[in-house]
Amino acid sequence: MLKSFQKGVGVRHSYKRTSVCIKTERFFSYNIRKLLDIKYLHIWHLLSVKYTVIAGLCLIITTIYAMIKNYFKIAFRNIWKNKAFAGINIFGLTIGLTCCLLIGLYIQHELNYDNFQLNGKRIARVIMEYKFDGGSESKKGNFTSSSVAPVFKQTFPEISEAVRMASYPILVQYNNKLINEKNFMFADGGFFNMFSFDLLKGDKATALEGPKKVVLTQSTAKRYFGDADPVGKTLQVGSDSSLYQVTGLMKDCPSNSQIKFDLLASFSSLNPDKEKTYWNANYTTFLLLKNEHSFAPLQQKITPFMQKEMAGQGATVNFTLEPFNRIHLYSQFDGFEPNSSITYIRILEVVVLMILAIACFTYVNLSTARSMERAREVGVRKVIGAGKKQLFWQFMGESVLFCIIATILSIVAAALLMPVFNQLTDKHLQVSTLASPSFILACLGLIAVVSLLAGSYPALILSNFQPVKVLKGSFKNSGSGQWVRKSLIVFQFSISVVLVVATVIIQKQLSYIQNKKLGYSREHVMVLPMEKRMFNDLAYIKEQLKANKNVLSVSLCNNTPVNIGSGYNMRSATMPENQQIAVTANNVDEEFIKTTGLQLIAGRDFTRQDVKDVMNDDLEKNVFHFILNEAAARELGWTPEQAIGKRMFLDASRPGFVTGVVKNFHFESLHTAIKPLVLFPQNRGGTLLVKLSGHNIAETVTALQSKWKTIVPYRPFEYRFLDDDFNRLYRSENRLGKVLNIFAGMAIALACLGLLGLSAYAAKQRTKEIGVRKILGAGVGNIAVALSFNFVKLVFVAIVIAMPIAWWLMKVWLQDFAYHTRVSWVVFAFAGLAAISVAAVTIGIQAIKTALVNPIKSLRTE
Repeated sequence: MLKSFQKGVGVRHSYKRTSVCIKTERFFSYNIRKLLDIKYLHIWHLLSVKYTVIAGLCLIITTIYAMIKNYFKIAFRNIWKNKAFAGINIFGLTIGLTCCLLIGLYIQHELNYDNFQLNGKRIARVIMEYKFDGGSESKKGNFTSSSVAPVFKQTFPEISEAVRMASYPILVQYNNKLINEKNFMFADGGFFNMFSFDLLKGDKATALEGPKKVVLTQSTAKRYFGDADPVGKTLQVGSDSSLYQVTGLMKDCPSNSQIKFDLLASFSSLNPDKEKTYWNANYTTFLLLKNEHSFAPLQQKITPFMQKEMAGQGATVNFTLEPFNRIHLYSQFDGFEPNSSITYIRILEVVVLMILAIACFTYVNLSTARSMERAREVGVRKVIGAGKKQLFWQFMGESVLFCIIATILSIVAAALLMPVFNQLTDKHLQVSTLASPSFILACLGLIAVVSLLAGSYPALILSNFQPVKVLKGSFKNSGSGQWVRKSLIVFQFSISVVLVVATVIIQKQLSYIQNKKLGYSREHVMVLPMEKRMFNDLAYIKEQLKANKNVLSVSLCNNTPVNIGSGYNMRSATMPENQQIAVTANNVDEEFIKTTGLQLIAGRDFTRQDVKDVMNDDLEKNVFHFILNEAAARELGWTPEQAIGKRMFLDASRPGFVTGVVKNFHFESLHTAIKPLVLFPQNRGGTLLVKLSGHNIAETVTALQSKWKTIVPYRPFEYRFLDDDFNRLYRSENRLGKVLNIFAGMAIALACLGLLGLSAYAAKQRTKEIGVRKILGAGVGNIAVALSFNFVKLVFVAIVIAMPIAWWLMKVWLQDFAYHTRVSWVVFAFAGLAAISVAAVTIGIQAIKTALVNPIKSLRTE
């Protein structure tokens, strides 16, 4: 009796509070209509127009504030009363919004790449495409000769500026400080006219005019000169210690710039070729057009111009223009840093929308499932005069409050997780971005969107209850409401299954890449950079390194076997001189095949004599020996055995004979098929490969470092392993795989969170049924199965819907690889079983908990 009395008092107090809120709303809304009524216009004539407007606005604001205040007050009371429901909803929304914020910041960072470049829409990167007469395919790349920029600028009036650029590591010394600068770049004098990098000190018109001039960024200047003014000072650059004068100081390059450098030197310092040629293509060329509409007209002129230039030369060379703003996300050719991909950005956009949708649908499901509990409240409010609109905005107010709390928590979570997220994505996103005006506006927009998505349907359902049926006790959850909840569960788990399948297949492809037999050995191979000064002492350096018992071999080469990109042309002795075949080539020494583990299938390896045969000062006396891969032999019309001893030419300057054929190996990414390759001996190269035994690697590296300081004191000991080069080829795929791992787990967790809440409310609504079942002898297992069956059935429907979608998406993604794993039914079976298992455990925990309740207590609750 006492409990019933207290409940009645509580209800009466609730009715009283509700009545006061409604009367307040009616009072203010009546007065607004009264103030705007034409009959009272004579009152306003007594006041100036200015004070009339101010008074009206104040009254409207006061009215809105009173309404909002009451809405939020009731919403807070409901949250406090239903802590479990509120906790599940806030936690789910917080996870969804945190994912949205972090990925949103990453996507914004990527989409805004180079947006600070004021001339970005007018800048074009020149792409070279060439094909030799008689060749089967053409080759393209982001390289040009040094002649393209001056020739194009002089020839085509659409071009207002042309800049040649190059970037590679170089030694820099000041006093006793010797640093191998990895971000050293060369550029023509028009660089600062084309790109928006402003100088803090120096004249941008003359800073890069003339040889041996260099501009420093602030962090670089501080590294060498401290707080002193660097302009006018000199640095020793390169192996020959050339003196470069510092002519300018600028801010550090933005993180979302594809052009990043620490030192920028004048391009004329490289002594570029004066002779007009299109073949020595070792540089990147950018053109600044007079307007952004000149791309198509200029391209139409370039093609016939190049046809005329290359007439009778036995090859076709053409140049295409690539918009600067599309390089980072859309180009197949990297800039001065590895590109990202718009495909992966779109995938992340879809993933974050899916996560957000799951969080919103969890809120919708739990809110509509609680409709029985809120029905009596709605009925009472309607009886005492509340309209549908007032009720609708009341429940929308609750949704807004949930979103505000979740957004605040998600901002805190995003700030705390930013360092981990930066490591995951290999970016440098700043926590300060979370406080920027644009981000705050985005959060407000996000709150509005999520509130509308998550709150509108429950608000419509609850505000449309019929008070007569509710108060008579004849109200039941509508079939349509249950259908919507079931549909949302299916949708949530469909998204989760798609993400799980995508994650598994991406991981499977990454495992395929890591474990595929590449045709060479990349384990325990150390990569050391070379420079010109070391060539004369190469034999001594190799001998000293091999003195370590854990060093198996040492080889000099131009490119590592992971990524060989040097372009040449070849022909057999029987082919006409004007017919050439485009080929990739790499100059190596006699230990390259031994060090890299290439498989020789015909002929012999290089010898030391083969290297000596091409060291003559009289070039006509040089005799080259070539080792082809299977693809190159086949392109020349030979089998591996037939190729041995055949005479051929690598360019016109390298006549020689085939001495061996190696089995095809992947010297580029698995995105591309294996192409023809030629290895030729030479005693020059930019890389030293050191094959280690694999025993005591840390001690071996330390010993080699100590030895290096003795034999090469003029160069810092800097190394990496061949595995690092290999993994760098698939950085985007590895990043995507890690992100999907995390967010697929979050999607499943959110879906299960909603399922947990729904199963709890379903069990609560079936309390009496469970009690009756237990009295009649039903066991805990039987009751748990009865409660779980309908939910597991929905998960199974979700799996059936998700599988074909996931199969199609992954098939499209894998087509980007020339070599890829098979999409097996086992993956889909695993994803399906994982979804069912997780759902069954989630529901089962709640079902068992409910089934264990004393049946007498269950019947009393009714």
